[in-house]
Amino acid sequence: MDHIYVTGHRNPDTDSIVAAMAYAALRNACGDREYEAACLGHVSDETQIVLDRFGFQPPTRIHNMYTQVRDLDFDKPPILSAAVTLGRAWQLLSDDKKSSALPVANEDGSLYGMLSREDVASYNMDLVYKGYLDDVPLFNVLSVLEGKVLNAAGESTDSIGGEVTIALPKSRENLLFSSPKTVVLCGHQPDMIRRALELGVNCLVLCQSELEEELRNLPTTACIISTPFDAYSAARLIFQSTPVGRICRRKDLVCFHLEDRVDEVREQVLKYREHCYPILDETEKVVGVLTRYHLLRPRRKRVVLVDHNEIAQSVPGLEEAEILEIIDHHRLADIQTNNPITVRNEPVGSTNTIIASMFQDRGLMPSEKMAGMMAAAIISDTVMFKSPTCTSRDVRMAERMARIANVSLDELGKTIFSASLGNKSVDELLFMDYKEFHIAGHDLAVAQITCVDSPSMLERKDEFLTRMTKVAQDKGFSVVLLMLTDVLLEGTQLIYIGDDDTIRQAFNAEPKDHCVFLPKIMSRKKQVIPMLSALWG
Repeated sequence: MDHIYVTGHRNPDTDSIVAAMAYAALRNACGDREYEAACLGHVSDETQIVLDRFGFQPPTRIHNMYTQVRDLDFDKPPILSAAVTLGRAWQLLSDDKKSSALPVANEDGSLYGMLSREDVASYNMDLVYKGYLDDVPLFNVLSVLEGKVLNAAGESTDSIGGEVTIALPKSRENLLFSSPKTVVLCGHQPDMIRRALELGVNCLVLCQSELEEELRNLPTTACIISTPFDAYSAARLIFQSTPVGRICRRKDLVCFHLEDRVDEVREQVLKYREHCYPILDETEKVVGVLTRYHLLRPRRKRVVLVDHNEIAQSVPGLEEAEILEIIDHHRLADIQTNNPITVRNEPVGSTNTIIASMFQDRGLMPSEKMAGMMAAAIISDTVMFKSPTCTSRDVRMAERMARIANVSLDELGKTIFSASLGNKSVDELLFMDYKEFHIAGHDLAVAQITCVDSPSMLERKDEFLTRMTKVAQDKGFSVVLLMLTDVLLEGTQLIYIGDDDTIRQAFNAEPKDHCVFLPKIMSRKKQVIPMLSALWG
């Protein structure tokens, strides 16, 4: 069964990554289907610390949800070697009524050509008039005739070829063979056998007959083969020994790859109008064939969205996917679905609070390690329960997960908010969580760093101001703010570039040397931006 991807938003934070992993674990534990956690971007240092702390690997990274060739129910017929006999290929085509052509591959699995029913029919019609066997491997001839070599000259022969002739009774002298470049088929006809050996034909096929003792010692370069088939059957079968590599189509082949988008493939199919097209994987190996029929009902990828519900924040190609569920704690946005779906959107501080409730609703308990990650995610998204978005329910669920995991929330919070800032450059810190805004004719940028030791970060104030001044000049911003949000102090050290009066009026605080402490200010979205909007109208 195909995977159902559970994914958070682009530029994922800890809550987004852990929510995807936790919900996939929940659904798989219920035995519903095969759910797989995925992420849409780089895993942050903070998230990596949480993953390492509890022994998890980051989820699979996906880049889009476009319907691709790999999502189609394309045919997977036998893939022929170029050396396979035409007889074997025709048998396979006859057995598989759905396939109008079979791919032919090199030894490494790469595409050699395509063999269609039309190719076989055209070749057989040519034989009706020509009756000439081009040099084909001896092994191929022995295979189709179920034959064996009877003489030493035959053992050293590599290929068989020439005009195929059935030796007729002596009364039909006008139809006897005369050229050494001949493949002679005969029954129990000692005179014909002798003549063929004396003439030095390329190959002598004894049909339902043995080589008589008196003829065994005749010197000859001919390859002598015995077959259980009669002469007329052998005459038909021997032409089926031709390797398919000689007659398959090799030029102007249109191929598709597993990762090709179906909408683009459809355009190509309409343009070229072939019966079928070979499909190649990432290593250029043949994996199947595509027909127009397969494009009628493509399977869409299936996805569950967590921690977001707007297209701009979701995976590219979401409009082509089937959205099964949405679990979120943000405002409702612009995602539309073709069918009714389950939506769980609740006013809490973390998506993991909701998923923890869903574990509880189903009578399941997450593993110790998963519970620890969920507790860490709730702490991260609520800023140690200091964010204005935090609710009492977030606190209760975090405490419950911490008990299951046997971890301390305070210790976990300090680990999350301190270790991730380690040895980062000013640029890395400034742009780690950086957003630009346009408010009532004012262009500005607000960056935020959540930490537990803002005094140590303030030691780099001059470095921050230098970089922020450059941002203001390059972008033409009137204001650039850096929020050093201290979890332990329950407030924000605000470093700014801009007018002192703006800071004074917006935040009702007295700035000094491009810095001011704002108690109880923890949120950019719910506090800082609304305060500036109120000032500028």
